[in-house]
Amino acid sequence: MKSLERNLEGISWESVQQELYEQGYSVIENVLDNQHCIELIEAFENSPMYRKEVDMERFRFGKGRYKYFKYPLPDVIERIREYTYPKLVSVANQWMNDLKIGISFPFKLAELRTTCADNGQLLATPLILQYKEGGFNTLHQDLYGEVYFPMQAVLFLNDRDIDYTGGEFVLTQQIPRAQSQAIVLRPKKGSMLLFTTNFRPVKGKKGHYRVAMKHGVSKVHSGERYTLGIIFHDAST
Repeated sequence: MKSLERNLEGISWESVQQELYEQGYSVIENVLDNQHCIELIEAFENSPMYRKEVDMERFRFGKGRYKYFKYPLPDVIERIREYTYPKLVSVANQWMNDLKIGISFPFKLAELRTTCADNGQLLATPLILQYKEGGFNTLHQDLYGEVYFPMQAVLFLNDRDIDYTGGEFVLTQQIPRAQSQAIVLRPKKGSMLLFTTNFRPVKGKKGHYRVAMKHGVSKVHSGERYTLGIIFHDAST
């Protein structure tokens, strides 16, 4: 676990914060080492680790499977969640201030979880996702209740163009009174992508306005694609 802590501590968080504020996402390479990736993929069929499994095709979410971890979370997930959250709070609060939304997020994840619990949101939201050939994920947002943190993370557990082809990560921005803009990303194995959960501010001529964002995954053409999703707020169901 020392390698994970070293990787997290070596990140230029000021640069990450600036990218998040300016574009709504930031890609950070070399967060997970190869062994962490292997262990998470191998644990996909370890049922006792999870509280819920979802067949995406059944609910028309796409095609693939994902599983929500239950508390207590595996150490690698807990450490990423605990370390990363405080690095994002200043940007989240600046977004709320720019958009004149009367919300201020606490600087400790435990305090956010307390707020979630007070609103009936008690369930863990980190999840692992598996896509086989033909798999995809429709555009969506991971909100889970009235209380939600405006940023989340996804970590890439295997190699694009080696373990799978296709399966690009897609973000869309819906600018008011304009067409949506698509952003297509292909992060490397071990990378962490931080991105907007729901919306972010963009500065215009008359101040800041709200830009809604969604995310999804394009069709996997071959192989199997695995990712780890880390959401900071808890869920009610």
